[in-house]
Amino acid sequence: MIKVEGYSGKARATTITTEHGEIKTPIFMPVGTRASVKCMWQEDLYEMNAQIILGNTYHLYLRPGHELIEKVGGGLHGFMNWDKPILTDSGGFQVFSLSDINKITEEGVTFSSHIDGSKHLISPEKSMEIQKGLGSDIVMAFDECPKLPATKDTLRESMELTLRWAKRCIDYKLRDYQKLFGIVQGGLHKDLRTECMQRLEEMDFPGLALGGLSVGEKNEEMVDFLNDFVHTMPDQKPRYLMGVGKPLDILNGIRAGIDMFDCVLPTRNARNGQFLTHDGPLNIKNLRFREDTLPADPSCDCKVCKTYSRSYIRHLYTTGEFLAGNLITYHNLYFMIKMTQDARQAILDDRFDDYYKEFYNRYTSRKWAAGQ
Repeated sequence: MIKVEGYSGKARATTITTEHGEIKTPIFMPVGTRASVKCMWQEDLYEMNAQIILGNTYHLYLRPGHELIEKVGGGLHGFMNWDKPILTDSGGFQVFSLSDINKITEEGVTFSSHIDGSKHLISPEKSMEIQKGLGSDIVMAFDECPKLPATKDTLRESMELTLRWAKRCIDYKLRDYQKLFGIVQGGLHKDLRTECMQRLEEMDFPGLALGGLSVGEKNEEMVDFLNDFVHTMPDQKPRYLMGVGKPLDILNGIRAGIDMFDCVLPTRNARNGQFLTHDGPLNIKNLRFREDTLPADPSCDCKVCKTYSRSYIRHLYTTGEFLAGNLITYHNLYFMIKMTQDARQAILDDRFDDYYKEFYNRYTSRKWAAGQ
């Protein structure tokens, strides 16, 4: 499934092959929670060279239902008219973070829908059934995702449950082309993570993900853990860091050897008026941009920065025009994808450390510090 093409330190560039095309890593995956990347046309995603998007099992199960998606579109690709790769998460994180959980048992998780309060059970088999109906290229195993900080005993219990559920997931028959990734849990304890990874390896998952990070621990703790652990993961399998999406966090993940990333941050922050720029986050709501004729990010070559001024986009945002969300979202996703593309080229040129330092120093210059 994967070909490693080069290293620069621990950072690596790979090509992942799926039924719906190749993925050149490192890669950022835009999140299409409900079969749509918010504020984006699929044509926009093609235009910015998004290679893979993420769909959300929990949300698509509740609305419109995986049966309808399979019936109408033959799966998510046909339903939303997207012919590149798709990864679907297992629904586990949303079950724990968005729902009123009634009971966690060996069978699965019984919960109340955040939409109408209706009762549901998602088990490992149910998660696989939903993702099979969605027809995603990469399927995620159903896991328990505890919040940090947590005691080591709690994390071990969660890890053991995740491993038992992982075995049930891998025993489920998916579509022939679908690849199932196991999820390594264990908090910040390297011994737990190593044990979990080794036991998942015995089940022979095609790829491995790190879950349970950026869920309450300090940022420096996550970075230290990644630097210490990721390089021990199998070379010939994709490495996916789930739900981590701040630009510097992604670069730190790449530096540690991660291949794949996703996060709602670029789209969510866009709807709150925040541009991601090479000089750090820029809040377009600030009065200082009222007469500013510069593009949001003068170093960006996306169509938004080539065409529109800060003044104009601030006007759109402050008057509630929907176009503002579209423009800021487009730029933010373009920025993240271009950042990972540039990181990939730096790895292939064996100059990733130089790229990292240049990006980090400029991004942390705090030119657009909060309140300016």
